[in-house]
Amino acid sequence: MSHALFDAIKAGKADEVRELIQQDPALKDARDGSGASAILVAAYNMKPEVVNALIESGATIDLFEAAVLGNVDRIHAILAAAPGRVSEHAPDGFTAVALASFFGQVAAAKALIASGADVTAAAKNPLKVQALHAAVAGRNLEIVEAVLNAGADPNAQQQAGFRPMHEAGTNANRKLAELLLARGGDPTLTSDDGKSAIDLAREKGHTEFADWLASQKP
Repeated sequence: MSHALFDAIKAGKADEVRELIQQDPALKDARDGSGASAILVAAYNMKPEVVNALIESGATIDLFEAAVLGNVDRIHAILAAAPGRVSEHAPDGFTAVALASFFGQVAAAKALIASGADVTAAAKNPLKVQALHAAVAGRNLEIVEAVLNAGADPNAQQQAGFRPMHEAGTNANRKLAELLLARGGDPTLTSDDGKSAIDLAREKGHTEFADWLASQKP
């Protein structure tokens, strides 16, 4: 029945999710093949109504779910009982601070950083994202800055050698590029396929931005 649950979650069928859990209450804490909880799967698939249905159904909110939801009180409670958990990876490989960063949960990200989260820890899955990669993907400059202040490498590589500056180049995000440049980001560094942030900007038709980026000195 867990397959039916995750199918319903991905389809955004909140009422069906409620019905399935009513039939089998244990499903509220089911995990998919990667180890991600039902709440995380709903969040990954951008189904907030399903997230709410799972919470209403009593699904467990552990550290990683709290990070995604921005539940700072829950984060503090968990870490007060077990401070070392701030460095844990979720069953599907992501760190709590990376999850908070991706989902734009500023207070949660800062709470985790203040509690000692390692922003340089890479995900234990093929994506290999660190908190900074998650933050730039989430496009929240306040979190990007917080992660950089906590010691993130502005040129860190994730899967396929993709660097934070590549995100700025792909989307012609000048504010992000300026922040990364100020912290030592290098727009000439390449990914595994030999492309720099400048190259990606040109490929996307962001010619003016690419010219500006090429004029910057790391």
